[in-house]
Amino acid sequence: MVRLIAFLAGLFFSGWLIVSAGFTTYEMITEPAQPTVESKFHKYPKAVSFAHDGPFGSYDKAQLQRGLKVFSEVCAACHSMKLVAFRDFEALGYSEDEIKAIAKGWKTEVPSINPETGEAATRPAIASDKIPSPYPNDVAARAANNNALPPDLSLIVKAREGGAPYIYSLLTGYAPVPAALPKENRPGVGLHYNPYFHSLNIAMAPPLTADDQVTYDDGTKATKSQMAKDVSAFLTWAAEPKMEARKTAGWSALIFLIIFTALTYLSYRTIWADKKH
Repeated sequence: MVRLIAFLAGLFFSGWLIVSAGFTTYEMITEPAQPTVESKFHKYPKAVSFAHDGPFGSYDKAQLQRGLKVFSEVCAACHSMKLVAFRDFEALGYSEDEIKAIAKGWKTEVPSINPETGEAATRPAIASDKIPSPYPNDVAARAANNNALPPDLSLIVKAREGGAPYIYSLLTGYAPVPAALPKENRPGVGLHYNPYFHSLNIAMAPPLTADDQVTYDDGTKATKSQMAKDVSAFLTWAAEPKMEARKTAGWSALIFLIIFTALTYLSYRTIWADKKH
């Protein structure tokens, strides 16, 4: 009797599940979801390639150094990189003295305490310091940016779908507001239209406004596209500084497994060569 009741209960719930799925499918066919304004005007990241792309890719140190220059002269005015220390720039090809000079010349000083008075103070950065925020706290950051909090950029490439191509597209994607965009979706005060941003309107003003906004030490022409690509590569390195080592380890493991598989097969053939199967 108990088995019969359990069987009937299971049959009832299974039938109800099938009926519900049927109703849902019918509604999806007869009344499909209407596209939102965002989906109509939103654009996917542009097709852009980087030296570190693919299983064999590696970082272009010259590009990373250019990206650091763009970050320090443009992005650092609003954003921090709290997970990256100045001494990490050694991986970009800088010497110890160059790193010390970069840290000492950083526009934002590091919070400290006056040893004589015990009051809050600031000091020039040193190599072991993390890249500081230009604002003392989140409240000050919001007050200076129309109540929008500039995100820390240490892991921004991994935190945003699309990675480096998305960052590149966002930086180069500011455009005039389309005439067909409904009034309620137009950017309000302090907002800017960018079809690569999820809501179309972003609080960050266009950071790259003109060619030659920075001057590259290697003589590369600093177009807006070049600056956006270089800083996107730099932010990728910041999020994945061990990417090259990870790829090397992966290929080493793959080669080992291939050789191990071949040796195992040959051993099998040798051991069982005179045995009947």
